[in-house]
Amino acid sequence: MKEILINEDENNKITTVLFENGNMLEVYEQDEDSINLEGNIYCGIVRNILPGMQSAFIDIDEKKNAFMHIKDIIPKGSNKSEEYNIQDLVKANMPILVQVKKDAEHQKGARVSKHINLTGKFTVLMPDVDFITISRKIEDKEQEEKLKKIAERILKNINTKDEKYGVIMRTASVNAKETEIEEDIHNLIKLWKDILSKYNEQLKNKKPIKLYNGDTNLLKLITSVANIGKVKIVVNSKKIYDEIKDITKNFNNANLRTELKSGSLMDMYDMQGQLEKIKERKIWLKCGGFITIDKTEALTAIDINSGKFTGKKSNNKDENIYKVNEEATIEIAKQLRLRNISGIIVIDYIDMKSQEDRDLIYELFQKELKKDRSKTQIVGFTKLDLLEMTRKKL
Repeated sequence: MKEILINEDENNKITTVLFENGNMLEVYEQDEDSINLEGNIYCGIVRNILPGMQSAFIDIDEKKNAFMHIKDIIPKGSNKSEEYNIQDLVKANMPILVQVKKDAEHQKGARVSKHINLTGKFTVLMPDVDFITISRKIEDKEQEEKLKKIAERILKNINTKDEKYGVIMRTASVNAKETEIEEDIHNLIKLWKDILSKYNEQLKNKKPIKLYNGDTNLLKLITSVANIGKVKIVVNSKKIYDEIKDITKNFNNANLRTELKSGSLMDMYDMQGQLEKIKERKIWLKCGGFITIDKTEALTAIDINSGKFTGKKSNNKDENIYKVNEEATIEIAKQLRLRNISGIIVIDYIDMKSQEDRDLIYELFQKELKKDRSKTQIVGFTKLDLLEMTRKKL
C-alpha cells in the first residue's frame, strides 16, 4: 500500500512524501521562494533571435526570458531541423503560444516549446499531431495493443482534416474503462480549446501572460499513483485537503482514502530523521561499502566504494566486488528518486573485469529504474566502468 503524507509547517513550507510499505520513496519540498514553472502555458513574446544557434529567447513574464530551440518549433517528430531557418519561423516581438518543458535552473532560464502536452488521469493529449504512443512502463504486448486500439477508436471520432490530436496512454489507463479514457480525452480537448481562446484574446495586446498553471508536484504524484492500487493520503492542512478532494473527486474511491489530521506529521510519523539523511553526501550500504553523491553544475557524480566490506572468504575478489556493486545499484536507484536527481548522471563502479558482471549490473539497474515514475535512460558503460545515464526531474 502507498501512503502520501503532506505536511505544512508554521512557515508555510509544504513537504510531500511518498511511502510504499513503510519505505520513503519520493520527497518534494515547497516554500514561498520555490517556483515551479514546468507545464505552465504562456502567451510569450519573442525578444531575441540567435540565428547562429537556431534559437530564440521568449519573454514569458517570469524573472528570466525562456530559451527555445528550433526543434521546439518545427513539427513534432521531424528530424530534419537543419532544413529549417529559425528566422523564417519566428520574428522579434511576435506573440507565441509556448509551454515550459524544463524549469529554470541555476543561471539558466526555463526551456519552452510550441509542442503542448496536457496531462489527464489516463492520457496525455498532444494537439496538432496524429500519433498514439503507449507508456513505456506498460510492457505487456497484449495490453499495449488493446490500449492502442482503444485510442484509435476514440480519436477516429474526434480527428478531422482541420483538427487533430494525438495521445499518450498513461500507465493508469491499463485499469480504466474505455468510457473513462474517452471522457478523459474529451476533458483535455475542452481544456485545450479554453487555452486557445485565452491566447487568441491576448494576441492584440502583445504582452506576455500565463494562460494555464501546469501540474503541481502534488497533482502529478496523486494522478500517477492513485489510479493504480490502494493509496492513503494524510494531510495536516485544510486548504490542501480541500484541493486534494477536488483533484480526486472522480477517482476510484475504493482505492483512495484521504485523512485530515492536526499537528505536525513530521513528528507524528518521525520523518525528520529520514529527511536529514537524504541531504548526506555519503550513504552506507548494508554490506559495509558506501556510495557518495556529488552534484556539480554539469552533472551528478556517484562513486561506489568497498569501505569496510571485506567479503566472504569463500568468494574470490571479483565476487566480492560484484556484491558491493550489486547492493550499490539498488541503493542508487532509490536515491535518484528520493533526491529527485536529474540531468546527466555518471556512476563510478568498482572496476569489474568480467563483461558478464557488467551485463548483470546493467540489467539490475534497468529493473530498479522501472520503479521510478520519472523518465530515465541508461546510456551504458564506458571503458573505465563509468555508467552514464540521464533522468528527468519530477
